[in-house]
Amino acid sequence: FNRKKSMDIWLLGILIFLARVVDVSVGTLRTISIVQGRTKIAFFLAFIETSVWLLVLSAVLPQVMHTPILGLFYAFGFATGNVVGILVEKRLAMGYTNFRIITNKHVKEITNSLREKGFAVTTFEGEGKDGKVTEIYVASERKNLSTLVKLVKEIEPDAFYIAEQAGYMSKIQRPTMVPTTGWRGIQKKK
Repeated sequence: FNRKKSMDIWLLGILIFLARVVDVSVGTLRTISIVQGRTKIAFFLAFIETSVWLLVLSAVLPQVMHTPILGLFYAFGFATGNVVGILVEKRLAMGYTNFRIITNKHVKEITNSLREKGFAVTTFEGEGKDGKVTEIYVASERKNLSTLVKLVKEIEPDAFYIAEQAGYMSKIQRPTMVPTTGWRGIQKKK
């Protein structure tokens, strides 16, 4: 009997942990959606987050006084959910980025390479501590950031660059040469 009760507690604890991971991950995505002004997504994520949270809380609260280990599962689920939410958001790469390369070498090669891949590129002349430099500016969807960095590093491995989150953009030029992935890639092959 004691062994079965112990197994039930562990099973409930694992379920609480997993539900908290889901709940907090969704909450992290919701918060990022709010910051980026994505109200419809934030609304639906808030509904999911609150629903899961209420289910978990109703399972933990009545039993936590008699079985304190459930509180640990709850807390570890919360902490893990934050990390998972951040990792998921990085993978989804929602939003836009301002990508700037500051260099005094290979300006033409970098700008030509970026433009050939379909990125809209603007350059600005300036002066750094060691003399004249060029700032190469690209506004893009965040999901293209790794492609941008790779293109620049292929030409100038020690290039100095900055990527900043952009709030709103009047329009975005999508790259024309970035390969399609996911279900869109399958659809194009037909």
